[in-house]
Amino acid sequence: MASTFVGKLHELVSPFLDERSRRLLAAGEALALGRGGISSVARETGMSRPTIMAGIKQLRTQEAAGVPPTERVRREGGGRKQKVETIPGLAQALESLVEPVTRGDPESPLRWTCKSLRKLADELGKQGYSVSHRLVGDLLENLGYSLQANRKTNEGGNHPDRDAQFQHINATVKGFLAAGQPAISVDTKKKELVGDFKNAGRELRPIGTPERVRVHDFPIPELGKVAPYGVYDIANNAAWVSVGTDHDTAAFAVASIKAWWFSMGKAAYPNAKELLITADCGGSNGYRVRLWKTELQKLATLTNLTIRVCHLPPGTSKWNKIEHRLFSFITQNWRGKPLVSHEVIVNLIAATTTRTGLTVKCEMNTNDYPLGTVVPDDEFADVRITPDDFHGEWNYEIRSKYVKVVV
Repeated sequence: MASTFVGKLHELVSPFLDERSRRLLAAGEALALGRGGISSVARETGMSRPTIMAGIKQLRTQEAAGVPPTERVRREGGGRKQKVETIPGLAQALESLVEPVTRGDPESPLRWTCKSLRKLADELGKQGYSVSHRLVGDLLENLGYSLQANRKTNEGGNHPDRDAQFQHINATVKGFLAAGQPAISVDTKKKELVGDFKNAGRELRPIGTPERVRVHDFPIPELGKVAPYGVYDIANNAAWVSVGTDHDTAAFAVASIKAWWFSMGKAAYPNAKELLITADCGGSNGYRVRLWKTELQKLATLTNLTIRVCHLPPGTSKWNKIEHRLFSFITQNWRGKPLVSHEVIVNLIAATTTRTGLTVKCEMNTNDYPLGTVVPDDEFADVRITPDDFHGEWNYEIRSKYVKVVV
């Protein structure tokens, strides 16, 4: 009767116990049954006699010594050893495959291939280590490896006055804002294909019905590409975007700034006498581009504004305010949406908002802006440009040619 009870008890309780708890329960039952208890418990539970005897020894040892119960399931060092412990050199062989240049042979067979778990396991097998791809994954985790993407951190050579130029720009912008004068950040966003092309990102749609787009990204001749040029008003958190259908030239860049001024800037700054433009060092608004300065001269004369320009140091375009105050939110707003027409592009840009109150106006610019426009020396010499004392090539002002006659 007692043996039947023991068997039934183990059948009900064992699924909820770990290895140690089952061993101690069987040992306690064997002690409770007295003589012949070990054999009875072994027969009813299927546990081996040595296991039950080990449990009895553990109970008696802890009871005699007054040792409190431990949470360990097995004794220290118990259980099957990991292959990394039983196979000498396995960890080193794996590391030499993962990092062949720094830790192993630069001529490793996996030097120029994707190091997947299965390929690593296959290569270890060729070296005499019989391991599965799952074990390779566990070993890599123990060695401190994980899947990681590239991170853009290396900037190449830094200009020695990079930080000083940033401080100069910051001080200049603060001065303009304090005086109530307009300060803008400008740049061209990445060119975009127009048509039913894949656009990065995802949007909500009924399950199993993704929007179908073209397999290849060959431009559609009648639609082509567009170049959105943005003007971001730093003080008012407002922006203007001209979506050009021709080349991204300095003439197009200044035309976009002109469109912003007459559409938004003039009304926002009715008493403006100066305009500060912060721009990248290269591209259509680069500091070496003659056409950029010549077109700014025309704008200064047309608006009777003194235009002050501060270029960001080389290689620092990602710190341009327009990048993270405007362009990043435009990209978020049209993620997963094919830019099938000019109208769609304009509407998506104009609908871009943020919780901080960003407002955006957008307009198509279908004018022609041919490449290769040469500014003659005599025309460029007519530009009323005054370089700053600090890096005059990056910081300069262009004054209007208009002279007000006082009678």
